[in-house]
Amino acid sequence: MRSAEVTRNTLETKITVKMNLDGAGKSAFRTGVPFLEHMLDQVARHGLIDLDIEGEGDLHIDAHHTAEDIGITLGQAFTKALGDKKGIRRYGHAYVPLDEALSRVVIDLSGRPGLEFHVEFTRARIGDFDVDLFREFFQGFVNHAGVTLHVDCLRGVNAHHQAETVFKAFGRALRMAVEADPRMGDSLPSTKGSL
Repeated sequence: MRSAEVTRNTLETKITVKMNLDGAGKSAFRTGVPFLEHMLDQVARHGLIDLDIEGEGDLHIDAHHTAEDIGITLGQAFTKALGDKKGIRRYGHAYVPLDEALSRVVIDLSGRPGLEFHVEFTRARIGDFDVDLFREFFQGFVNHAGVTLHVDCLRGVNAHHQAETVFKAFGRALRMAVEADPRMGDSLPSTKGSL
């Protein structure tokens, strides 16, 4: 099993992520940020990744540090769980619709952090959640997972639908990228010989 547990402890937050990349999509969250938990549940379910995330943060200020640090810690756990990357597909992509909304996520487990995030939410908040924090979450993940990630919401009217298609597509793209490619054997999917 490719699994990891990472704790990040700062003056602003304490986040613990337990992850199993070869899981069944089980999840448990205790972060104090319910809408982000709802989105992370999509990643677990559609990525077939077991996720257990516990967080304490300075929510009396806002959810910024908590959302960003969950992304950072998730990225660290992902890197640790993935290991040497031998025999994986490396690339993953998914298009996911939800009613009128449609998003595309493409990922490369390249070892190089890069984020292209093109989501024009139709409103600034979903419930109490500030949609600007989604970029912060993904930037934290990308920086610490060492992946190139392109996130595009191609259309949508309902902001909840937009967010949900992004996170479902992210889970599906991750699932594809970390899968074993039987034709690769124990080789690295790179002409450089390293990722």
